[in-house]
Amino acid sequence: MAKSICVRGETGGRRGHRSDSLTRVPTPFPAALPIRRLTHRDLTACADLSEDRGWPREEHKWGLLLTAGKGYGIDDPDGGLVSACVVTEYGPPGRPALGAIGMVLVAERHARQGIGRRLMRHVVSTMGTTPLTLHATPNGRPLYEELGFKVIGRAEMVVGHLTAQGLAPGVVTRAATAEDLATILRLDEEVFGADRTHMIARLPAFADQVRVAEDDGRIIGYAAAWPNMDTHVVGPLIARDTETAKALLASLAAHTDRPLRTDIDVRHEELLAWVKARGLESVAFNAVMTYGTADLPGDWHRRFAPLTVAAG
Repeated sequence: MAKSICVRGETGGRRGHRSDSLTRVPTPFPAALPIRRLTHRDLTACADLSEDRGWPREEHKWGLLLTAGKGYGIDDPDGGLVSACVVTEYGPPGRPALGAIGMVLVAERHARQGIGRRLMRHVVSTMGTTPLTLHATPNGRPLYEELGFKVIGRAEMVVGHLTAQGLAPGVVTRAATAEDLATILRLDEEVFGADRTHMIARLPAFADQVRVAEDDGRIIGYAAAWPNMDTHVVGPLIARDTETAKALLASLAAHTDRPLRTDIDVRHEELLAWVKARGLESVAFNAVMTYGTADLPGDWHRRFAPLTVAAG
């Protein structure tokens, strides 16, 4: 709306009157602000957004996701981000077999205005016919169901110091080496059901530990532990069977003083009972959801925990 301002003063001994038209630019309604691609340069703004919602800043994880995945966000005219999320694509470049959505956040001051719904609809539309998956908190699940996502399973988050007595003998574990990478990538694609080279190849730099399990010199599983605030998150955890998964968890625990945190598929009841009997406590459940596919690819029997719930 134009605003007329009268300025009274002396000009050449004569009283003058000047009318200035100043246009006040209205602040756009947040739901109408443009959605743009985020980059690694937005890491601090993403971490600030996490903190705004009471989440840990998780800058280490944000760095991986913004590098290996595709971030989407809405800028706040007053600075920072109104909303953000990340999609990590798996499979052949240009025609992914699966997209994992994570870190869907809306700033507290802009909550309950339909912004998260708009951002999610944009991501679903952008991904076209690519099947999608995500881990939903109880608060987020109604929105995802409204958008057409279906619950196909659950993951249980457990945290604590693992005391791993009573392991069955015979499962050998050791630190992974550069020479193991090709074998790990083949095993991961077989179990996960899609090529994750761009993510798994970053593990040696991202994680503090990457360990493998062997049987007669053949790799039958692997796991990583990466730093997140005061814990080590275990993920991925891929193993031939439950005993192998136990051995990998125990070997990771033996090489850190931090509590372990991981999200275990609830179908792995034996492993969950084992970790709870040895110091880990259940802290949360997330719904595993999909869009455009009735189930996830790969072999869930050997897939015990994701790299992170934000990236599958």
